[in-house]
Amino acid sequence: MAELLFGTGGVPHSAADRSVLTGVRRIRELDLDCMEVEFVRGVRIEKEIAEQAGQAAAELGVRLTCHGPYYVNLNADEPDKKGPSIKRILDTARAAQWLGAKSITFHAGYYMKQDKEQVYGVIKKALAEITATVAREGLNVRISPELTGKETQFGSLEELLRLATEVDNIHPCIDFSHYHARTGGAQNSYAEFCETLEKIEKTLGRQALEQLHMHVTGINYTAKGERNHLNLEESDLKYEQLLKALKDFNVGGPLICESPKLEEDARLLKDIYMPL
Repeated sequence: MAELLFGTGGVPHSAADRSVLTGVRRIRELDLDCMEVEFVRGVRIEKEIAEQAGQAAAELGVRLTCHGPYYVNLNADEPDKKGPSIKRILDTARAAQWLGAKSITFHAGYYMKQDKEQVYGVIKKALAEITATVAREGLNVRISPELTGKETQFGSLEELLRLATEVDNIHPCIDFSHYHARTGGAQNSYAEFCETLEKIEKTLGRQALEQLHMHVTGINYTAKGERNHLNLEESDLKYEQLLKALKDFNVGGPLICESPKLEEDARLLKDIYMPL
């Protein structure tokens, strides 16, 4: 049976300091299962420190994932922006290898008012370059672009599933809250959550659901999409119905909570899920 893992997007607030090692230990103290190492302002971690944290995570049974920098746009026109975007993703993958993290996620890019099919081709080519480098360097890391929260951002469910069928080592990171915001308040019922999981399984196979990289948070949005994160209980996200769908489809993998109340909401999700 697949194992659903609950954890935080970043070091828990209640940790004694902001280091990855302390965060890993705090995750275990909280009886959570995973933690996403946030490199959102740049990949700044020394190899020795990362390996120490990764060893502790392995010993404590804490799964690690990584989030790449926000300053990524694989559809950038300017070479001085596109090249560094590729490098930031690769640097995240290299740090993930040191940490023993098996999946990295990031926001792949923006449409910039261009034809979506054209943008898809540009981003696909960049991701193929990235995954080829990952393979050449022997990195055991899944490259998982994230389902994004605005229609102006590349990263719809359909685009991610298509990429995963056309580019080696591309796997979707499903942010259920982003999907809810991206669709202006839809994608928020048991039936819709099940439909999403059915699409993933039909397109990528059962294995994709057994090791799915996922995000969830309360979310504030407008007709244009995501505005900011909220605590789960302050939002309209029907997270109990989401958990029921994940249970019924026997989904496994890390479910990373990104609410302001990081560990409290991660614990809330786990406490609801376990008796289901």
